[in-house]
This record gives sequence, structure tokens and C-alpha cells, in this order.
Amino acid sequence: MIGLDSNILIRYFAKDDPAQTRIAVNLIHSLSPSEPGWVGLVALAELVWVLNRIYKLKKAEIAAILAKLLASREVVVEQNEMAHVALQLYLAGGADFPDGLIALSAKAAGCSRTVTFDRKAARDAGMALLE
Repeated sequence: MIGLDSNILIRYFAKDDPAQTRIAVNLIHSLSPSEPGWVGLVALAELVWVLNRIYKLKKAEIAAILAKLLASREVVVEQNEMAHVALQLYLAGGADFPDGLIALSAKAAGCSRTVTFDRKAARDAGMALLE
């Protein structure tokens, strides 16, 4: 198993740099269930942020990319079930995918709540607004 940085995934999905895209595509296509790639939650959150902020992809497009990664037998996603729940929060409303991961990770760690100054995260990701 090899770890995949978010920039590898970005090149693979955004196809914005011909040389790096070719290398990323070759690597991703070489992965298999017996020799998978590994994607950490931080890389997943960074992928979503870049696709949204830099490449201006719509939520549905980003969600499709996440769903593809989470369903892949060639890629192991850290805390796959948690990432699935965060994806559902992302699809269900206004929660940003990283906010969902933050709230869910804190809950899994035994936190009674996750506090934030972000009203949207409090409303949509289940965090507690700190005022």
C-alpha cells in the first residue's frame, strides 16, 4: 500500500497539468485491491477544499469524486465509514465536508461537543456555536 497525497488526487481528477496528470493517472491505474493506495482524511479534506475553492467544482461534482474514492477497491480511505457519514452531511445540506469530518472525528474521540465560531458549521455539521 502506498499513501497518496492530495496533489496526486487533484492531478488525477482536475487534469490541469498534462505531465503530472499522466503520471498520476498511470499511478492510480496501477493500484489494485492487493496493492491499494491509501488516502488520509487530511488529504481528502484538502482535495475537497481545492476542488471547491480553486477549480470551482459544484457540490454534486465533488460528491461524485468522493463517492468514487470511497467505493473504490483500489483505494483505502482512512476512517472510511466516517468519511461516508461526512459525505452524507455534505450532500444533505450546507455542511462543508471538512466541517463534517471535524465534528465526526471529535465525536469518535469521545468529545462531548465540538465548538466553533462558524455559524454554518454549528447549524449543519452538528457543532456548538461558541459565542
